[in-house]
Amino acid sequence: MTQHAPLGIAVVGTGKMGADHVRRINDVISGARVTAVVDVDAERVKAIAAGIEGCTAYTDPAAAMAADDVDAVLIASPGFAHEAALLAAFTHDLPVLCEKPLTPDAASALRVLEAEQKLGHRRVQVGFMRRYDAEYLKLKALLDSGELGRPLMVHNRHRNASVPPGYVNANLINDSVVHEMDVTRWLLGQEITAVTVLRPRPSSNAPEGLDDPQFVVFETDGGAIVDVEINVNCGFGYQVQAEAVCERGSARIGEAHDLLVNTAGRWGGSIAQDFVERFVDAYDREVQAWVDATRRGEVTGPSAWDGYAAAAVCEAGVRSQNEGGRVEVELIERPAFYR
Repeated sequence: MTQHAPLGIAVVGTGKMGADHVRRINDVISGARVTAVVDVDAERVKAIAAGIEGCTAYTDPAAAMAADDVDAVLIASPGFAHEAALLAAFTHDLPVLCEKPLTPDAASALRVLEAEQKLGHRRVQVGFMRRYDAEYLKLKALLDSGELGRPLMVHNRHRNASVPPGYVNANLINDSVVHEMDVTRWLLGQEITAVTVLRPRPSSNAPEGLDDPQFVVFETDGGAIVDVEINVNCGFGYQVQAEAVCERGSARIGEAHDLLVNTAGRWGGSIAQDFVERFVDAYDREVQAWVDATRRGEVTGPSAWDGYAAAAVCEAGVRSQNEGGRVEVELIERPAFYR
């Protein structure tokens, strides 16, 4: 890549998230273009590549990363494939934006941390997009200012209209509450030390065998208590809301009051139907920030450490689901490399 040439990006995984990133890079953000698309579905990537000038289709991530026109990698494949793709990117010293999870478990995430540290510099930004959402950014700035005093509690609501077939209890933690795990650590600047999962009587909307909704409680090393209502079959839409309760006040986001309509004896607005719609601006900011930093020769945003910490908290959450009660998070001491 020359100084003024667009960043050539290989998008690994072209499902819902990957395809949306291909669109984003080509049509929304600046300074980059998709030069490679990778998926095990050869026909799908051929079709995608055919619609993008100068884009090559691959079924092997390592082959795409070895191409001369690939300067960076965006990983949007299923989580179980992330470790191999990340290690392949490290082989070519390529910057990576890796959608969450970094890897599906803490042990494999630690292997990624060790491999990145051997490079001697950061290469990974993890795709925790809420850190780029306008409302979360305002809440973070307010908490950091100290205006409201020390945060004491955070209340979160995370609701999906429905979930696809095959969604199981562990997905509630690993695919959904993981976002609250990361945003808690980021908003408060604290590590989560313990997780407790409580289960009310399941909703009649929940598929057979899925205990939905659930109520998750985090404890942090700064003495805060954080709760999450996770309700993935609410039926009416996608909602993400958070309220920080501090010593001198509280602050709430996610009410979606940007448009309130009064008509025919009714009032109301619209509710987003999925995460792509709700966080479209956050995804745009996230990818643009990653491209801009990469072009400057920098790596910013959530690190591989953040991905590892989230994986460790997820493991405690799943254990609490399965065994009941409070489960402490097993976390290594944070390496100086990630401080």
